[in-house]
Amino acid sequence: MTPEPWRIKPVLPVTKLLGAVAIVVLAFAFIRRDPVQWAIALTASAGLAVWALRDLVAPVRLAADADGVTVVVGFAGRRRHGWSDIERVRLDRRDRLGVSSEFLEIDAEDALYLFSVHDLGADPRDVLQVLEELRAQYEKDEPGPAPA
Repeated sequence: MTPEPWRIKPVLPVTKLLGAVAIVVLAFAFIRRDPVQWAIALTASAGLAVWALRDLVAPVRLAADADGVTVVVGFAGRRRHGWSDIERVRLDRRDRLGVSSEFLEIDAEDALYLFSVHDLGADPRDVLQVLEELRAQYEKDEPGPAPA
C-alpha cells in the first residue's frame, strides 16, 4: 500500500512570502531613518520568509501507511514511527475566546505531535479516520503471541 500523505496547502507559503515582501515595502514607504524600526521590520520579514521556506522544503507534514506514520520534525527533518510505537491518535478540540480549533494529536514514544487543518490540508477528523483504518489493518495483519 502506498503512503497516504497530508501536506500544507500551496497558498500558505505564497501568503507568507507576500507578507514578507509587504513588510519590506511598507518599511520603505513609512520608515525613514529609525534603525530600531528597520530592525523590527527586517526581522519580521525574515521570519516570515524562513517560515515560508520551511513550507516549501517540507510540505508533507504527515504520511501514513499500513506500517506506521512519518512526521516532520524540526525545520524539515522526518521521523518514522511504527504503529507499535504509537500510544494514541485522537482529535484534540479547544474552544478559546469564541474560536474553536481542532488538532490531530499523535502520541508516539517520547513525542507528541499536533497537526492543524493548515498542516494537513484536510479536516483532522477525516485524517483521524484514515489513520484509525490503517492502524486497524496493521493490528489485523500483525501476528498474535506465540502459543505457550
